Amino acid sequence: MSDSNFNGKLIVFSAPSGSGKTTIVRHLLKQPVLNLAFSVSATSRMPRGEEIDGTDYYFISLETFKSHIKNGDFLEWEEVYRDNFYGTLTKEVNRIWALGKHVIFDIDVAGGLRLKRKFPDRTIAVFVKPPSIDELKIRLKKRKTEDDEKINMRIAKASVELATAPQFDYVIKNDQLDTALEEAVQLVHGYLSESDEQGE
Repeated sequence: MSDSNFNGKLIVFSAPSGSGKTTIVRHLLKQPVLNLAFSVSATSRMPRGEEIDGTDYYFISLETFKSHIKNGDFLEWEEVYRDNFYGTLTKEVNRIWALGKHVIFDIDVAGGLRLKRKFPDRTIAVFVKPPSIDELKIRLKKRKTEDDEKINMRIAKASVELATAPQFDYVIKNDQLDTALEEAVQLVHGYLSESDEQGE
């Protein structure tokens, strides 16, 4: 995909909504030693809260999203809820690799596993596990961004997603945030160092 000598990697963080993966990914992005850049996903949904187009997501219309699917512009995409699409544009990953950086993803479970299958030799896939489903529900309610019906949909989806944890390379249990952050930094640093050594 990228024609330079830089052997760009994909760092995938997936989890049920409310598990804390976004907090972990933001922390990793602040570590200069890791040389990471965030892969901004495209979505057909409307912005929530203070989300910014081009920073949090590329907010595009349903029609535009579907034409990208038709043209094969996505590395992976999914209809998460009805008419609610999310996907990773190939050009986004190429853009980051061209900068000489590794790509980090904050992505749902199905998307994370698809990326892992597509690039098995240059991907590390990490599953962030919440302490429990009850704790997940408390966290989602605290956000105050969605009504009870949406929260219940997310909880139902989370139960299914938790069953996929063994398909990931690593599982980080996020019951103590500080510990989870430290574990994530060590894990990614170890993976990238190992890859560099193999590439020499």
